[in-house]
Amino acid sequence: MSQSLPEVWLRGPLPQVPPLLQPVAHALLQAREEVTEIMAGFPAAKLAERPLGLASVGFHLRHLAGVLDRTFTYARGEALSEAQLAYLAAEGQPPTHAGAVPELMQKFASQVDTALAQLMATPESSLPEWRGVGRAQLPSTVMGLLVHAAEHTTRHVGQLLVTARVVQP
Repeated sequence: MSQSLPEVWLRGPLPQVPPLLQPVAHALLQAREEVTEIMAGFPAAKLAERPLGLASVGFHLRHLAGVLDRTFTYARGEALSEAQLAYLAAEGQPPTHAGAVPELMQKFASQVDTALAQLMATPESSLPEWRGVGRAQLPSTVMGLLVHAAEHTTRHVGQLLVTARVVQP
């Protein structure tokens, strides 16, 4: 996060994002900025380290992109694709090759862009609509899924920050 700019939520409304979805958009943009800052110069060789058995930095990076993709898919009323299920299964095995860090960061940044586009296209009138989650079709709403996507993202950014600092003091 740039020291010269306030946090995203203090920069004003985002054009084309419905007013009720502004907090979701702000949280996702803030997360993207923080991930960029946290991961600057992070070595790919440490992406899979699991200090004290915690989830690895690489897991968090993969999970950040994956959970946004999945929750926004459910918010559209769609089931997960085979590709999404395969990505979910692979989240715990992060790549550690040279170039893996920018690849994972780009995947998350791109997913944030996709999420923002969906937020812009989401009518506020659809927010209370029922949505089923997962194979069990657990009950949620469009708003519930979008808010969960934002809070879940921020939670994992915090975990990513701590784990990154532990493995690279």
